[in-house]
Amino acid sequence: MRSLPQPYALTTLALVASLSLPAFANGGGHDAAPAVVAKPAVPSKESLREDAKAAKAGATDPMDALRQKLAERLGASKPADSRSPNVMRVVGKSAEAADAHGARATVSKHAAPKPHGAAAGHGPSPAAAGLHPGAHDTHWDYVGENGPEAWGKMKPEFGTCATGQRQSPIDIRDGIAVQLQPIEFEYHASSFSVIDNGHTIQVNLGAGNAISVGGKRFDLLQFHFHRPSEERINGRQFDMVVHMVHKDPEGKLAVVAVLLDRGSAQPVIQTVWNALPLEKGEAVPAPTQIDVAQLLPEDRRYYTYMGSLTTPPCSEGVLWMVMKQPVALSPSQIGIFARLYPMNARPIQKVSGRMIKESN
Repeated sequence: MRSLPQPYALTTLALVASLSLPAFANGGGHDAAPAVVAKPAVPSKESLREDAKAAKAGATDPMDALRQKLAERLGASKPADSRSPNVMRVVGKSAEAADAHGARATVSKHAAPKPHGAAAGHGPSPAAAGLHPGAHDTHWDYVGENGPEAWGKMKPEFGTCATGQRQSPIDIRDGIAVQLQPIEFEYHASSFSVIDNGHTIQVNLGAGNAISVGGKRFDLLQFHFHRPSEERINGRQFDMVVHMVHKDPEGKLAVVAVLLDRGSAQPVIQTVWNALPLEKGEAVPAPTQIDVAQLLPEDRRYYTYMGSLTTPPCSEGVLWMVMKQPVALSPSQIGIFARLYPMNARPIQKVSGRMIKESN
């Protein structure tokens, strides 16, 4: 029987001996009972000779191949991250499973990054600032098959447009002249953005503008334009009108309407036109501020009645205050709006016995 080369034999015996030495559970000593250690199966001489031949034929270092083969039979493996070819570790099935699970978890974690969420908006939406919830996701119009006569049938939420008894606008006639409480305007210069919402040009305002009337305070949210004026005074219709939409803490709405008549240029309106966006549906912040108080007439007397929004969903319970004195704007300013919206006025609605008051 041929014997292994001396270096191979010594290495094999050393490895087997190191794995079969008894361990002392109590740190050594004469009274400590040696722990029972199961001896790993020792490979046969024929197997070792074959391994040696294979190592010598296919590896640059036969000893490394022999050690690896012996270690595999004894249940050991070389760690993947080890820099030394002679360092090995014993790996059980549970550890292998844990490593595989960790690898899967790492791949899963990096393969599908968590989204950062929906993009934030740039200022209030037309529905939020305009108090017209649901009005801009359905294509209603001022003319044609989707015009005012069809609004009430387009969506259940729009039903009030057809069935309401306190709808706006109206032809203001036969008002009762009384000593109305003045409207206290708390308007000042503030930031603003302009949006073409597909139905009008709307200006969304920064916080701080408000009115007080009847012991209640209403915050100004936005104002927008109609051409021609939706309201009529004793049958007369004006070139345009601006509606200033306010809301109190309870959610009730109050609209101040300023009639616009052909005349000299209006500085606030020109500031708005200068900031017109290039695309519909995008609120574009203006680089300057705007003072809404400059849109008001010098004479602060007004008509008042209870009505509704003049666009879908035509919600009722809106307090209307229509200023009696119109404000001038130039023909060119009217023309700019007319190019965008030649006509965006709802027809006159029935008064239905409502009380109309006016400042005497």
